[in-house]
Amino acid sequence: MPAQTPLPWDPIAEARRQWVDHDWAQSADGMAVVTSIMRVQQILLGRVESELKPLGLSFARYEMLRLLAFTRDGALPMASASARLQVHPTSVTNTVDRLEQAGLAKRVPHPTDGRATLVTITAHGRAMVDEATVLLNDQFFGATGFETDDVATLLSILARFRKTFGDFADPVTQPAPPAPL
Repeated sequence: MPAQTPLPWDPIAEARRQWVDHDWAQSADGMAVVTSIMRVQQILLGRVESELKPLGLSFARYEMLRLLAFTRDGALPMASASARLQVHPTSVTNTVDRLEQAGLAKRVPHPTDGRATLVTITAHGRAMVDEATVLLNDQFFGATGFETDDVATLLSILARFRKTFGDFADPVTQPAPPAPL
C-alpha cells in the first residue's frame, strides 16, 4: 500500500470532541471506539490486499482457498464455506466465481446430496494459497503493527465482544470416557 501523508490531527478524536460539544457526551466514547475499530479494519484490509495483489488474490479469495486447503479433501459444500467464513452465501458465490475464472477452484456436484454443490480447490489453487500464506506470514501476519504485549489483550477483548453478540459459542465439552474396569 502506498504511504500516505498522515493528517496533522486525529479525526476520530476530533469527532469525539464534536460529540461532546453537541451534548452527546454519553455516546462519544462508543462512537470513537466503533469508528476506530472500523478505521483499523480498513487499514489492515488495505495492507493485506496490497500484499496479495501481485498474486491476483483478494483477501476474500485467499480466505476461501485457505479454508479449502485446510479441509481433508480440499472440498466443502458452498453453504458450509459461507458459515465457516461468516459471510453471506452471495459473497461465497462471487468469490468462487472469481476463483473458478482463475483456475484456482471449481464447483462439483455433491456426491450424496443432489441439492448441494461442493467447491474444491485445484492443484493450482493449493500452490497459490501456499505461496500467499508464506508471503502473508512473512510480510504481514508476523508484523501486524500491534505491540506484542497488546496482541493477547486485543484478542481477548475482541473474542469476548464477538461471543457476546453471537459470533460463536464455547465448544460443548465431551464427557470423559469411562475408566477401565
